[in-house]
Amino acid sequence: MQFEIMRDRLLDGLSDVIKAISHKVTTPILTGIKLEATEKGLTMTGSDSDITISTFIPLEEDGTQIIRMIQPGTLVLQAKVFNEIIRKLPTNEVMIELRDGMKTHIRSGQSEFHIIAQSADEYPILPDVKDAERFELPADLMKSIIRETVFAVSQQETRPVLTGVQWTMKEDELYCIATDSHRLARRIITPEVQASIPFNAVIPGKSLQELSKILPDHSNPVEIFIANQQVLFKLHNVLFYSRLLEGNYPDTSRLIPNEYKTSITVNGRNLLQAIDRASLLAREDRNNIVHFSTDGSSHIQISSNSPDVGNVEELVEAVQIEGEPLKISFSAKYMMDALKAIDGQDLMIHFTGSMRPFILKSIDSEAILQLILPVRTF
Repeated sequence: MQFEIMRDRLLDGLSDVIKAISHKVTTPILTGIKLEATEKGLTMTGSDSDITISTFIPLEEDGTQIIRMIQPGTLVLQAKVFNEIIRKLPTNEVMIELRDGMKTHIRSGQSEFHIIAQSADEYPILPDVKDAERFELPADLMKSIIRETVFAVSQQETRPVLTGVQWTMKEDELYCIATDSHRLARRIITPEVQASIPFNAVIPGKSLQELSKILPDHSNPVEIFIANQQVLFKLHNVLFYSRLLEGNYPDTSRLIPNEYKTSITVNGRNLLQAIDRASLLAREDRNNIVHFSTDGSSHIQISSNSPDVGNVEELVEAVQIEGEPLKISFSAKYMMDALKAIDGQDLMIHFTGSMRPFILKSIDSEAILQLILPVRTF
């Protein structure tokens, strides 16, 4: 195996693939990156058995030669070492050569490294998604979906299925739902390219967070393939595989109230900033609780207190308040996460009582919904 490659393009591919590498794997070969050089280009693959990322670098692109292929071949190199070497090489031309068994030579300018490779025979093959359901979403929309939902997954492994985001396709709409039993985030999308049949899959939150780091900010389409145990996200020259979580996701539709006793329209950014300030004292308390109340005026009162530190009160002007006066308490963190997901727009908050779940929606769209369970303090 021998080829010469442009260092900047090699680094671009490595930055994607190395996101799948974990040092906690039980299989030693998975601490490495697989390099497969062919007459078409270079494929690099990284995996921790839950996530697999594969990226392809062609021989040339837009008339510019990227790789000069001398002899095809396959090997596995220690991910951390290989990445650090390539990052610190002195020139943009890199020669990689395998010779004398598993000895790999990496040359750039006057710098030359000799490292031991592993055989690629032990490296797992890419997951099979032949019989998968396929649909498409724009990359920038995918990033928004992840940002608006993944923060609400459970951080506890006691119910593994809740550490993922449920993706369900029904009646031409994709429902993306995350909950940790104390809050819920939901996003509804109508994909332009639909799956042929309905499906229900739970994608690990950690996988979606890593995917978001790879997705570009433009609207190029991402192909999504949902199989029995795997999901594949396919974008330009990158394949991102993730296992799916097993188990029955709870029916969250019955948690969302349909009738409200109090409805408030308010600017999301103003409310977020007020709760952020109130949380400065609430953080001293283990539960980080903020109090929220209305008294018949056009203002919302935000307050918090810590016996050892002090208290804070602030009035936030509402656009509109309808219904009964209200006193309710909730986690400042949960509320701020929900407000950030709605992204500073004017929003409506619907309450059904001081101890019942309440929901947040943008006034412009029903697509994003956030639900939070209150905390008993009054």
